[in-house]
Amino acid sequence: MSQRFGGRFSPEAGAGRALPPRAELPPTPRHPHEGRPKWITLAATPFLLGAFFQGATGMVTDLAAFGLVASGMWMTREGLVAQAAFEARRIARRPAIPRKLFGGLLAGLGVGLGAAEPGVWAEAGMIGAAGLALHQLSFGADPWRDKGREGIDSFQQDRAQRMIEEAETHLAQMKDAILRAGDRRLEARVQMFAASVQHLFDRVRDNPGGLASARRYLGVYLLGARDATIRFADLYAQTRDAGARRAYEEFLNDLEKDFIARADRLLDGDREALDIEMSVLRERLAREGLTGAATRVAAEDRPALQSQEAQTLDDLLKMPFPGQKIPRD
Repeated sequence: MSQRFGGRFSPEAGAGRALPPRAELPPTPRHPHEGRPKWITLAATPFLLGAFFQGATGMVTDLAAFGLVASGMWMTREGLVAQAAFEARRIARRPAIPRKLFGGLLAGLGVGLGAAEPGVWAEAGMIGAAGLALHQLSFGADPWRDKGREGIDSFQQDRAQRMIEEAETHLAQMKDAILRAGDRRLEARVQMFAASVQHLFDRVRDNPGGLASARRYLGVYLLGARDATIRFADLYAQTRDAGARRAYEEFLNDLEKDFIARADRLLDGDREALDIEMSVLRERLAREGLTGAATRVAAEDRPALQSQEAQTLDDLLKMPFPGQKIPRD
């Protein structure tokens, strides 16, 4: 439900207007086990607390054990975040670094180091190996294969991903700049614009061949929107100019329509490519006499065809099974 935000910094011109409905932003991908690493880090705090009540060797060993476990859990959490983003996308490249595997190795090494004592190194190694195995059972393995990239040009996909990452940086700077305006309604409006831009990002990921037509939107137009937002936020924070506010909102409205139209045109291009592929295949099948129209049988020819099929079926049924002896007369 839309809400009205008021205060001594709210312009009177906007006092009677309600907020526009908030855009339905795509939910942030989140792994169901993303909160587990912090509990394991807390469980390793005895290494940290007990390090200061023993000699220098024991203190260094326990501090190193806690540092390895904490580093492993941090890397594991990053791996879970990467896996959630990988699973949320229809087309994705596997993570370049197997973070969960490295996190399990660091955590197992830390647990083994914390349990190490003179003369029991083998037992400490077994404990570390058990920690690694439990880590893999708890968090699973990293994605090892790309998803949905069959038939997609890898070079084009990489170019599109680099452009999207740069555009996401401009969008994040734009959302950060509008915070200086101190107006929640404007923050919500920028979030709505960000939702439209993310829609274009998804279309480019699904169709990297459309990067050429969307390049200006991901680069020049989004960079201009970021610069305009920075200038407006600095001006509005000082003057609370209602005219500048209206001009900025109209600017966002026009730009948002352009981004939505470009995303729709990319989707229409996918439909046209699909229609072309199907029409070419239909024509090829028709030339080879394999379409429904080409294999349609006239009514007067159907009885003869059916009797021929029945005779063929009887011949197949009379054939002996492999290994079956044929009776002799």
